[in-house]
Amino acid sequence: MANEKVLAKKQDVVNEISKNVKESQSVVFFEYSDLSVVELTELRRTLRENDAEFKVYKNTLAKRALNDLEIDLNEHLVGPKAMAFGKDAVAPIKVLSDFSKKYKSLEMKVGIVEGKITTIDTLNELAKIPSREGLLTQVASGLMGVVRDLSICLDLHSQNLEN
Repeated sequence: MANEKVLAKKQDVVNEISKNVKESQSVVFFEYSDLSVVELTELRRTLRENDAEFKVYKNTLAKRALNDLEIDLNEHLVGPKAMAFGKDAVAPIKVLSDFSKKYKSLEMKVGIVEGKITTIDTLNELAKIPSREGLLTQVASGLMGVVRDLSICLDLHSQNLEN
């Protein structure tokens, strides 16, 4: 009876991991050893502000959930790992990358971005992409430049017509 309860709880965790991976645009596996409780709390808060979260699961349960989803990351799930889940494909990667620069004991290992296994090199490249707000600012600034140039041209043209 007690064994059935334990198995049911483990299956619930496997289902939770599967659900989180399916619903996330990106999942990043990272090592967090030697981070203090205050630093982990800061990381959780920063991730939450960016529509992401992180959880720590037993590797055996994570492997089972990923195998059910036909994702093979068994070689990467050795030692203590945490998983960051994000609704935005880049936001959790950027947060973890910035955090790892501040705290050297956090190290990204591998990720799943839009359903594809992503190496650490690709994660580092994705971390360099400006945020959504930054990209929108760049587009707006580019559009304003076009409008400004058009107004200057029209002004010069109207001055030539007057002469």
